[in-house]
Amino acid sequence: MNDTVQLSVAAGVATLRLNRPAQLNALSADMMQALRGASVAAAAHPEAAVIVIEGAGSHFMAGGDIREFHSHLHLDGAARLETFRAMIEQWINPAVAALRDAPQPVIAKVRGACAGFGLSLMLACDFALAADDAVFTTAYAQIALAPDGAQTWFLPRIVGSRKATELLMLSERLSAAQALELGLVNRVLPGAELDAAVAALAARLAAGPRQAYAEMKRLLRQSGSADLAPQCAAEALAFARCAAGADFDEGITAFLEKRKPRFSGR
Repeated sequence: MNDTVQLSVAAGVATLRLNRPAQLNALSADMMQALRGASVAAAAHPEAAVIVIEGAGSHFMAGGDIREFHSHLHLDGAARLETFRAMIEQWINPAVAALRDAPQPVIAKVRGACAGFGLSLMLACDFALAADDAVFTTAYAQIALAPDGAQTWFLPRIVGSRKATELLMLSERLSAAQALELGLVNRVLPGAELDAAVAALAARLAAGPRQAYAEMKRLLRQSGSADLAPQCAAEALAFARCAAGADFDEGITAFLEKRKPRFSGR
C-alpha cells in the first residue's frame, strides 16, 4: 500500500488520513488504491471500535486530481471509458462499500475543501463534523462528469431529490453553515475546536456498545428499500442478538446501579 492514505489505530480509534496535502488531497489513482486497502483494513481491524477519516493539511479532499485526468486525454473515447470505469469499480466502489458496511461508526473530520469524491466520501460516513471554514461542492458538472462514490445514492436520501438535482447540476459552493442546514454535516465548529470535538466523539463511541452500533448501521442501511414487515422482523432479530450479549448485561446492571456502563464490545 502506498502512503497517500495512512492508517493508524490507537485507543480503539482507526484513523484514515488522506495524505496529499500539497494537492489539497486530490484523489489520484494511487490514492484510490490506498483508500480501498485502508478502508477494508480499518473495518476489519479487531481493535478498531471507531473509524475517523481526515485530510492532512488544511483540506479534506478537493475532488479528483485534474492533472491526472489531463494525462488521459490522449486516449480515445473507448479507452477512456474502460480506464475510468475500471478505476471506479476496482478501487472507489469497494472503498465506499467498506466504510458504509463497516460495523464501526465512521466519522468524517472536514476542514477546507470538500469537493467531488471528497463529498461522496464524507457522505459515506455516519457522522460528519466540519470546521466553520469548510467549503462543499459536488464539482462534477464543472468538468462535465457524472458523480461517483455513490453520491447520487447518498445525496437524495439526505437532502431530497429536488435539492440533490440542484446541488449536482449547478455545482454551487456551500458554506459550512449551509451544509449544516441541509443536513450534510452533524456539527460545525471553529477550526481550533474541530480536532478536540472529533476526538471526544470518537472516544465516546469507542466506549459504547459495539454490537448495538453495528446492528443500528445495518438496520438503517437496509431501511430505505425494506417494507415495514421485513424491517420489523430484522429489528426483532437485531434486538435479540444484542440482548444475548455481555454488553446488554452490563447496560442493565449499570442502569439499576445508577452508574455509567462499562461496555466490553461483546
